[in-house]
Amino acid sequence: MEEDVAWSEDVDAARDGDQLDRSERAALRRVAGLSTELQDVTEVEYRQLRLERVVLVGVWTSGTARDAENSLAELAALAETAGAHVLDGVIQRRDKPDPATYIGSGKAEELQGIVLETGADTVICDGELSPGQLIHLEDVVKVKVVDRTALILDIFAQHAKSREGKAQVSLAQMQYMLPRLRGWGQSLSRQMGGGGSGSSGGGMATRGPGETKIETDRRRIREKMAKLRREIAEMKTGRDVKRQERRRNQVPSVAIAGYTNAGKSSLLNRLTGAGVLVENALFATLDPTVRRAETPSGRQYTLADTVGFVRHLPHHLVEAFRSTMEEVGDSDLILHVVDGSHPVPEEQLAAVREVLRDVGAVDVPEVVVINKADIADPDVLARLLRAEPHALAVSAHSGAGVEELLALIDAELPRPAVEVRALLPYTEGALVSRVHSEGELLCEEHTETGTRVTARVHEELAAALSPYTA
Repeated sequence: MEEDVAWSEDVDAARDGDQLDRSERAALRRVAGLSTELQDVTEVEYRQLRLERVVLVGVWTSGTARDAENSLAELAALAETAGAHVLDGVIQRRDKPDPATYIGSGKAEELQGIVLETGADTVICDGELSPGQLIHLEDVVKVKVVDRTALILDIFAQHAKSREGKAQVSLAQMQYMLPRLRGWGQSLSRQMGGGGSGSSGGGMATRGPGETKIETDRRRIREKMAKLRREIAEMKTGRDVKRQERRRNQVPSVAIAGYTNAGKSSLLNRLTGAGVLVENALFATLDPTVRRAETPSGRQYTLADTVGFVRHLPHHLVEAFRSTMEEVGDSDLILHVVDGSHPVPEEQLAAVREVLRDVGAVDVPEVVVINKADIADPDVLARLLRAEPHALAVSAHSGAGVEELLALIDAELPRPAVEVRALLPYTEGALVSRVHSEGELLCEEHTETGTRVTARVHEELAAALSPYTA
């Protein structure tokens, strides 16, 4: 049990956040060939079986048939990102999911036939299933059933590279697994202790019913969750110190947020040349990347790439990643990247804004960046530009519109409040450098006695310049 709930402690922290070896991570495979029939195994052994050949199941409760198909197509992309091979997909039209088996008993038996026919070893449902629904559906189809939340958690677990990312994913997985622990056969109902006063080898410590195996597992998971929360809090302190240092130096910050696979990392690379992993895969970026950039007018700012969002992002993940998502809430400007080539980009915008509300980023100015404009439907582009007054169409791939975006970032970033005119002796080169990096230089002239500057700066720098103001 220690192995399944623990995350590796000996992570190479020196490469914290490095994301350039996803091909190696994708090459890792869980042990194949293990039976997925429900048998006398522990929860851990069962849940660690490889998701390999899957059938998708969706419940269509509202919207059009096209909406339901788009949702199942996104589930297929998630499954493929997790390394699964999608064999088939079915949609059940219902007013609401069945409380017992999610799709109803008749449809569940049909699903069992599809599983047998295709040779699938896993069923993935497009929604979050209750523990009871998971148990009942598995009892009918006789193979492992995974819901959308577990699938997204699995993808995050594969993509987490930094020590903090691994801890956050482990915490979210345990929060999800805790109410869903279940045993097959007798493996999780065995009791420890239980010896009476007359039993041989018994003593005071072993009398009474003792703990069942499942109770022991739950206790260990709770202990591990408490430990992870403490570690995440300690790591958060380190990032807060870095953020406070940037604030002390008055460096404006821009956060790139958006739906998964919208092209956020490509845009970061185009704007800064950061060399961050870019791949046409969901959640290719998980650990936040912060890079320094410069506006066309020479002002420095930081640009943070964040984890992608998705519809119905699991609540456990939002909670676990809250400390990482604070980069968005504490920024001066959000570049909300949306995939212009998506059939319904408005749904992506709404899903991201829902998460931004959850992390308290509603008051941060937002610029909607419609990416992939080179392959987008012109009608969709025109519709988005009409609906979003503060929007710009770009292509991170070709570079179209990037110059306009840089100019817009320059215009939107908060400007220093104090305008100063100062004559700085040539011995004060450090102050001149600070004016360049922290302020907005309006005019610079080199004279016999020193450097004459006119600039807009923040109050702390204005105080340092006050002895030389003209």
